[in-house]
Amino acid sequence: MEGAMRKTMSSGSVHMEMEDIDNKFQEAYGEHNATEDQLITPWTVSVASGYSLLRDPIYNKGLSFTEKERDAHYLRGLLPPALFDQELQERRMMHNLRNYDVPLHRYIALMDLQERNERLFYKLLIDNVEELLPVVYTPTVGEACQKYGKIYRRPQGLFISLKEKGKILEVLKNWPERNIQVIVVTDGERILGLGDLGCQGMGIPVGKLSLYTALGGIRPSACLPITIDVGTNNEQLLNDEFYIGLRHKRARGQEYMELLDEFMYAVKKNYGEKVLVQFEDFANHNAFELLARYSLSHLVFNDDIQGTASVVVAGLLAALKLVGGTLAEHTFLFLGAGEAGTGIAELIALEISKQTGAPVEETRKNIWLVDSKGLIVRSRFESLQHFKKPWAHDHESIKDLHDAVQAIRPTVLIGTSGVGKTFTKEVVEAMASFNEKPLILALSNPTSQSECTAEEAYTWSQGRAIFASGSPFDPVEYDGKVFVPGQANNAYIFPGFGLGLIMSGTIRVHNDMLLAASAALAAQVSQENYDKGLIYPPFTNIRKISANIAAKVAAKAYELGLASRLPRPKDLVKFAESCMYSPRYRSYL
Repeated sequence: MEGAMRKTMSSGSVHMEMEDIDNKFQEAYGEHNATEDQLITPWTVSVASGYSLLRDPIYNKGLSFTEKERDAHYLRGLLPPALFDQELQERRMMHNLRNYDVPLHRYIALMDLQERNERLFYKLLIDNVEELLPVVYTPTVGEACQKYGKIYRRPQGLFISLKEKGKILEVLKNWPERNIQVIVVTDGERILGLGDLGCQGMGIPVGKLSLYTALGGIRPSACLPITIDVGTNNEQLLNDEFYIGLRHKRARGQEYMELLDEFMYAVKKNYGEKVLVQFEDFANHNAFELLARYSLSHLVFNDDIQGTASVVVAGLLAALKLVGGTLAEHTFLFLGAGEAGTGIAELIALEISKQTGAPVEETRKNIWLVDSKGLIVRSRFESLQHFKKPWAHDHESIKDLHDAVQAIRPTVLIGTSGVGKTFTKEVVEAMASFNEKPLILALSNPTSQSECTAEEAYTWSQGRAIFASGSPFDPVEYDGKVFVPGQANNAYIFPGFGLGLIMSGTIRVHNDMLLAASAALAAQVSQENYDKGLIYPPFTNIRKISANIAAKVAAKAYELGLASRLPRPKDLVKFAESCMYSPRYRSYL
């Protein structure tokens, strides 16, 4: 009888029954709510086979299954007799992680945990965010992408290559989850500051979405990482026997755009109007075009252009309390005029325009950019790429960054070049020579590509610099004082930003939402943070920060008439918090 029951319970009819349970569950809690508190029994796996339950990362609790659960779900003998609560499991896992000397080994161990016990993975990440963020995100994720083929264990996310052209909708339907709310997609051409890593760029969407859940509370089942593989121009990868992608040069032009058009059509067809598509680490020539191409027809967001811009504007707004003045009274000089540099510059110009009422064409004039050929000036206009042209001002030609600093005399120096050690001693000393508190942002990732280190910035400015970087740096002691460098990390913005879009049912992204996110983040910097020279709040409060950002983004969406979730919740902060996924274990009785 028992054997017959097991056979019946693993049949297709029970799979349908499980779907019915899932549907009722979502009806009770709402499609957009991330917290799933209702007790739910994973019938198809637990009743049919306890062994399978232990290998299902969504439901597995390991040694936290209670005595009654072990009896009810055929787990007797499949686990050691000890009972561990989730807190003890967390302490044991953190103990093991701290025993690894190599960050990549920690990354691999965390990815293994995610594939084994999803809720424990997210509990670790939420409770130890400052310690583990550099492991699942920059800088360690960069090395993981470089070695992805060698450390590859089991697939994560969807791989869509040129082989799937004409069949992308079918491929999306192969994914087991139906209610997708956020997609992070890359084509791997510009991974951090590391260049073309092809199919191995999958580490970026996987890492970003783990932060959407841990920091922004988006439920894991609503997240879908995707890599679009059109080849790679990285000869080292093409000759690597362990490379996991297509072994040919990158497709360009019409072939590339046809694949992206089909992908975007299929996403909207399969997941609806309100699915957020975040473009990640596309090369400049595609990043701007894709954002412009789909921003009017899809809910799209480019983290490199828009997310970076929002987090930097937040840092600048906060820094005004330390350096004084308004944004309009400062002069900005960028090293790097790609998607990050021009994206930040444009959002600064928009914020100044909103504050002063001056047209954006006017507010751009205090913002200067240096690219690989030198200062972007009017005499170079005809040869410039389209996204650089708004920044071509009247000035003599200057080739060198140090000379540009001397000529422009900026109060704010921002690095988005992807080239390390470019803020030299001479450059930083020049900034300190005409600024009491020079604001220096070395934003390039990973750490090896940072324009300068925190120690260099503080030392070369005699401890007067206000410094933040893209990747983390340890505190620095100079002249008897300890300086704590800030991190202008996109993870401050995109999880809360995405939550705000999702919980309000927003259908399009607007620049005013990015500025709302910036203001919300800047408002979270406390006097205690300022006293340490910080222009960003600590990550320990990131879920509170994300809830406040989500509320401001949602409020702006309602104000602009772009939110579809009606009626509008009375308290958007509380609503954001109620929507956040909780990693605590549930009872299966």
